[in-house]
Amino acid sequence: MQQKRNQQAEIRLGSHGEDYGSWMSNPVFYIIGGITALAVVLAVLSFSVFHITVLGVLFSVVAAALVALLVWITWIRRQYAFGGGGIMEQVHRVVLSHLDYDGQGSLLEVGCGSGALSIRAALTWPETKVTGMDYWGAVYNYSKALCEKNAASEGVASRCVFQHGDANHLDFPDESFDAVISNYVYHNVMGADMHKLLLESLRVLKKGGVFALNDDMKPKLYGDMDAFAQKLREMGYQDVRLIDTAEEAFGSHRRAAMMMLGSSQLLVGRK
Repeated sequence: MQQKRNQQAEIRLGSHGEDYGSWMSNPVFYIIGGITALAVVLAVLSFSVFHITVLGVLFSVVAAALVALLVWITWIRRQYAFGGGGIMEQVHRVVLSHLDYDGQGSLLEVGCGSGALSIRAALTWPETKVTGMDYWGAVYNYSKALCEKNAASEGVASRCVFQHGDANHLDFPDESFDAVISNYVYHNVMGADMHKLLLESLRVLKKGGVFALNDDMKPKLYGDMDAFAQKLREMGYQDVRLIDTAEEAFGSHRRAAMMMLGSSQLLVGRK
């Protein structure tokens, strides 16, 4: 395990000007910033035009709270950013260091975003063919073209393929890949059954293939993950474990919670 961690530490992404974005997307800032500006305007109007002190105080309190929220999410964005706090990179290192993969064959990332984890996997295992799949919704500034550009810049374009897809129904036959990974994707799939999403990702894994699926596995969203892990064992999966990535990747549950990922867990094993 320590050897894998050392190997991951040697890989430095983003050193050639690649754009990997941030998990804290621009629309979040636009929405909160717009609401903050509206609250300030309403506070000023309440005091100076309508002379309704109670409303002015109320809107002032709301504006102050929103400013504090903007400061908080700006700090989070900085912590996640490549070249910033480096949390994204640290999480990716942890995910891949727990993947018991020999580097032979093909690997799928479910929800590849800007391609950072797929590219790191390609750099980690030089003989692996990597497929990155994502829905690429409007919330993030990610796209297939961005992933391909980043992969070309990092020198792994010949071994990385990126395609549009839906985590609910993966467009791959059963047992297509030797390894499957995912990172903070499933909780973004609105209205989905998390256990069904996990099983769909495992459906495309070959017999004997390995998986490392990381997410913010809040009990109210995921239910009893210990029971799900036991279900996988009863289905014949081997070496199934839940790893506390809040502690390992962020340093503490408190810090992970401050970055809105306090229930981070990694589900690993072999089919």
